[in-house]
Amino acid sequence: MISSTSSTTYPFLATCPRGLEQLLSDELGALGMEVGSTTVAGVGGEADLAALYRACLWSRLANRVILRLCQVEGVESAETLLDVARGIDWAAHLAPGGTLRVDFHGHSEGIRHTRFGAQTIKDAVVERMVASGAPRPAVDLEQPSLRIYAHLHRGRLTLGIDLSGDSLHLRGYRREGGKAPLKENLAAALLIRAGWPERAARGEMLIDPLCGSGTLLIEGALIAADMAPNLKRARFGFHGWLGHDDAVWRQVLEEAQQRASQGRVRLRSSFIGQDADALAIEAAGANARRAGVDAWLTLARGDVARLEAPAGEAQGLVITNPPYGERIGDIPALIPLYAAIGERMRSQFPGWRLALFTGNPELGHRTGLKAHKQYALRNGQLECKLLLIDVYAGGDERRRSNAEGEDEPRGPSEGARMFANRLEKNRKRLAKWLKRSGVSCYRLYDADMPEYALAIDIYAGRVHVQEYAPPRSIDPSHAERRLMEALGILPEVLGVASDRIYLKRRQRQSGKAQYQRQSDSKERLQVEEEGAKLWVNLRDYLDTGLFLDHRPVRRRLREMVAGKRFLNLFCYTASATVHAALGGARESVSVDMSNTYLEWAQDNFRLNKLDLRRHRLERADCIEWLGRERGYFDLIFLDPPTFSNSKKMSATLDVQRDHPRLVEAAMARLAPSGTLLFSNNQRRFVLDPGLEQRFEVEEISRATLDPDFQRRPEIHHAYLIRLRQ
Repeated sequence: MISSTSSTTYPFLATCPRGLEQLLSDELGALGMEVGSTTVAGVGGEADLAALYRACLWSRLANRVILRLCQVEGVESAETLLDVARGIDWAAHLAPGGTLRVDFHGHSEGIRHTRFGAQTIKDAVVERMVASGAPRPAVDLEQPSLRIYAHLHRGRLTLGIDLSGDSLHLRGYRREGGKAPLKENLAAALLIRAGWPERAARGEMLIDPLCGSGTLLIEGALIAADMAPNLKRARFGFHGWLGHDDAVWRQVLEEAQQRASQGRVRLRSSFIGQDADALAIEAAGANARRAGVDAWLTLARGDVARLEAPAGEAQGLVITNPPYGERIGDIPALIPLYAAIGERMRSQFPGWRLALFTGNPELGHRTGLKAHKQYALRNGQLECKLLLIDVYAGGDERRRSNAEGEDEPRGPSEGARMFANRLEKNRKRLAKWLKRSGVSCYRLYDADMPEYALAIDIYAGRVHVQEYAPPRSIDPSHAERRLMEALGILPEVLGVASDRIYLKRRQRQSGKAQYQRQSDSKERLQVEEEGAKLWVNLRDYLDTGLFLDHRPVRRRLREMVAGKRFLNLFCYTASATVHAALGGARESVSVDMSNTYLEWAQDNFRLNKLDLRRHRLERADCIEWLGRERGYFDLIFLDPPTFSNSKKMSATLDVQRDHPRLVEAAMARLAPSGTLLFSNNQRRFVLDPGLEQRFEVEEISRATLDPDFQRRPEIHHAYLIRLRQ
């Protein structure tokens, strides 16, 4: 052990990700530091210089180790901040000619921006240094001599010297990252919570079946070999600090080097990593080489569904951070992945432990395994859980328990089986109609069972699922579980691969929320509807570009339009115009405010080889456009949104309130013998009686419902409106 030449102790603050405070406190205590307090994302106390150096070198969990210079209450204004920073003898910490960087966190009523806070402290340091006769220090954001830490929260200012330099989680080995790599200190925390240090001491094996860039395996190897995680770091923040004692540092460093040398010799564990992505395996190998642990790692491309336990290994740790669907649309493809993890653990790894880190615990339940312990942690801003699951030998997995503490049998619940039966029943009911009509895009299920509040649409062999927001009376965890059950059943019942299932969550919408981008895949699918070719996008928007319930409306328009001039208001992707053009419309105008959807409409026109000179697209507010248009149309389709507060419109639009003036404005552009087809999707819509007095009105709502929507007749309202002769 090191015998420091000085017994001086320093107050310190060590920062860490939220949720790791207690682990960090235990770790720092083991490193010889006297821990005095634990706060949110931090641990404070006192330590001598050797212990501070040791923490920078050895902490697997900390982000930063701060030598605390002061902690002051009541700092609200820039003037007070300046006074506090001026009061520190910076010449005792920063050599003449040295450079500095200030990292400021937090805010107050008078200090609204971190950049302003950092600038204020920098000004105070420069002022104090110049007053002491030193040259004016310069700012260096890359490799400063002195890195100053400042944190302001509820008037309390903590000011200190950052002894770490770059964040300690940056070990230096990871230059190639996977799609969503774990930070190194979070990976270490997962391993510690999973009991890996004790298992490594017994020589057990560590496996990551979805290893990505290899962070969990590399951190596991560093722990097993007793290698300090920052042993290869060339420079720490304390190297430019005037209080740095190089002799003490050399002793700490040599001790770590000796332990690493001995640890390599004693190491009995081995490490296996696999991933379906060849590039991830390549990155993991490069990272392991830089960390100096590649000799102990076996990396290969592989599928979780084929994972096998190594021969002769009766126990060990399988730890993994599978994707967990940060976007809801990613979830359907993940359910088989989690199910495969559970199946392989049961069949191949009895006696082992599974440590599963996920931001979606309900996906974790899809493994079919019971967690005996859970830890709440954060991965960045995401609330996550580490599920620890012991897989028992002899097939005795101990029956899983649900949230109410009741035994839950493995396999689909009774409700899930009823849901599967309903899907089969609906398929049989629609089969003859689908075969006769040739329809390939249709609604199969629409919340037929209240417990499974989903709309399920088929688009040419792909499945689009929309989850209706559950009422407040329903426990969200129960709703989430039923959703996962449903998604798990769909591939088998419908005979589709899970990656052809697209999930959306439909909340109550206002304005143009239904048109807002959910993803940015730009993934399009060409479908056909009664001879019309159309593009749909099942992933990126809440709606797909084709309103299936309006299929009979489009059919009727097509039957009415031959030789006529056609107007499509609020045209969306102009699928109705495509049908009208194919039905023989002489010419058409389609109006919408969205550039995105007008470009989509143009693609639909080109797909059907329509003449863009005869079939025009107009970007405009439909109400304003009607006010200035002077032409007349033989057939007009008016299908406004239920509600819109788009900034592009001069006023909000509420279809129940505003439909009289909309209809009247459209009728002003109708040729004497023409027809307006007015529709909307306001479920409780009531037509204004005044319109029936002024015009000939025929409601055709029920006549515009194909068999797939007859269960929900209120899904839209449709009217034929003509001028009185």
